[in-house]
Amino acid sequence: MRIGTKKIDDSSGVFIIAELSANHNGSLDVAIQTIKAAKRAGADAIKLQTYTADTITLDCDHEDFLIKGGTIWDGKKLHDLYKQAYTPWEWHEDIFRAANEEGLICFSSPFDKTAVDFLEELKTPAYKIASFEITDIPLIEYVAAKGKPIILSTGIATKEDIELAIDTCKRSGNDQIALLKCTSSYPAPIDEANMAMIPEFKKTYGVIPGLSDHTMGATVPIVAATLGAKIIEKHFIIDRSIGGPDASFSMNEDEFKLMVNAIREAEKSVGTVSYRLTDKQLKGRDFSRSLYVTKDIEKGELFTTDNVRSVRPGFGLHPKYLNEVIGKRVVRDVQKGERLQLSMLEGSEI
Repeated sequence: MRIGTKKIDDSSGVFIIAELSANHNGSLDVAIQTIKAAKRAGADAIKLQTYTADTITLDCDHEDFLIKGGTIWDGKKLHDLYKQAYTPWEWHEDIFRAANEEGLICFSSPFDKTAVDFLEELKTPAYKIASFEITDIPLIEYVAAKGKPIILSTGIATKEDIELAIDTCKRSGNDQIALLKCTSSYPAPIDEANMAMIPEFKKTYGVIPGLSDHTMGATVPIVAATLGAKIIEKHFIIDRSIGGPDASFSMNEDEFKLMVNAIREAEKSVGTVSYRLTDKQLKGRDFSRSLYVTKDIEKGELFTTDNVRSVRPGFGLHPKYLNEVIGKRVVRDVQKGERLQLSMLEGSEI
């Protein structure tokens, strides 16, 4: 899979996405400054959400449309929340341009077909299907048919939901699929992160695995990277003090930069399956154990546990030969501190 200039596969580094979401707080200038901050913090991409309150829900006072259930938005109407949080469509072109100027890849999550058509005009390089839209099969079908990489978030998805979404993409002729583990709580409890699903997604579905994270801090993204996540998305804000619907669970520039650095270090730490020693490890073997003579020994005397020991450093005979050395006669005078060698032994074959 390739998103813009970024190759995403087993051999690539983690693709790190800064989620803008509502963190422009109603200001295009804040959005542009946030993009610049995301670049400084080490993000590879900036992601938007493309909807209006009317394309994502109904302006309705019915109880069904009132948010409840222990969220940070309880008591709000869905329409009111999305009216506050949406990114004006007339800003998108400026945001895409600013991201490009900063060297960031820019793409979005569409929430209906009109948003997809609009993003096609902007030549978006990829699409993200938000967690709550993974059951919107007509939308997934429409997005997948565009032939661009599609990133599916699984926050509220059952196994059946995941399989149906993947099958829908493939039936539409699109196998450029990434699947992100997500916990749709804001913020999400760390004990519900369930990072064991990262390798499971890759093994079971043959897709690129990743993480859309709403936990506080960088622990979960770091764990995800070590378990094979190739995409990590985190909400990003220029300053939590500006407020907004997503501010409380978003990272600022310093926090995001620390996370990016930790992810990059975690990637390096994983390495590959290999028993070959590095040059430093080979040099380190100088300090391993080996057999040394611990007392002066005259020719013809026996090697005993009193005059031969396994000690550091590692230049002598391997310690595995100790029991076979004991009881052998020495063929010449040997001084304390000499490396034990086969040539010192009578009948030097072991």
